[in-house]
Amino acid sequence: MAITAAQVNELRQKTGAGMMDCKKALTEADGNFEKAIEILRKKGASVAAKRAEKSANEGLVLTKVLENKETGIIVEVNCETDFVAKSDDFTKFANNVLETVSVAKPSSVDDLLEKSSDVKNQLNDLLGKVGEKIQVTRFAIEEAPGGIIVDYVHLGSKLGVLVKFENIGAKKDEFSSLGKDIAMQIAAMKPVCVYREEVPKEIIEKEIEIYKEISRKEGKHEQILDKIAQGKLNKYYQENCLSEQAFIKDNTKTVSDLIKEFNSAQGTSVRIGLFRRFHLGDEKK
Repeated sequence: MAITAAQVNELRQKTGAGMMDCKKALTEADGNFEKAIEILRKKGASVAAKRAEKSANEGLVLTKVLENKETGIIVEVNCETDFVAKSDDFTKFANNVLETVSVAKPSSVDDLLEKSSDVKNQLNDLLGKVGEKIQVTRFAIEEAPGGIIVDYVHLGSKLGVLVKFENIGAKKDEFSSLGKDIAMQIAAMKPVCVYREEVPKEIIEKEIEIYKEISRKEGKHEQILDKIAQGKLNKYYQENCLSEQAFIKDNTKTVSDLIKEFNSAQGTSVRIGLFRRFHLGDEKK
């Protein structure tokens, strides 16, 4: 049967798919709208298969802290281009992923898609509509009983942070400003971990070997290489461990100093439990 421009436009309004895709779907479905919609949704799955090898390094990082401030969620949803990342449809999908994770608390991305047919269907619809690789790349759910979760999303939603602070008790409101500053510190300074004890052994060994080799090439005596390496390792800790980093708003203090000052003033024993830093383009873990 002949497919009219009005039919194509109506299907386009309903699905948001391109004009040619709508025309092809209606032709294949002999003008049946429901069947055409199903064809477009299946097209979304085929787009995913075709673009599986494409890189998807654009997208959004979103966070949410629940009302009790003891639970926080961070998600990263990716696409191929910044144009799609800024679209209303992609933003709506990413926010739906965030809300679903906060409610369903899945254990993995696969678990999320199994538990939520809504997210899975919306993903297939979006794939068919934009013709790009779209993926829920990663998420994290953090709990801080008796503590507080603080979030920060940098302008543009390409970088987000969750920080878990422990032992705050009834001082959540008093701590919120300092907590936000520390979350911004993590975004800006990209620490590897919170404390030097958490730096993986293999990283420490690699750094020490690099320092020793540099010193050898500079003609330093073998007997003092260990001492030189330890000195440089301390510098590494100061630059890469959150607690030892100079505070971005006052470089005469470390992040650890700020926590100590708060504890002294408020009679608390707050400590930083952990942080999550999601940045588009980072190696996905």
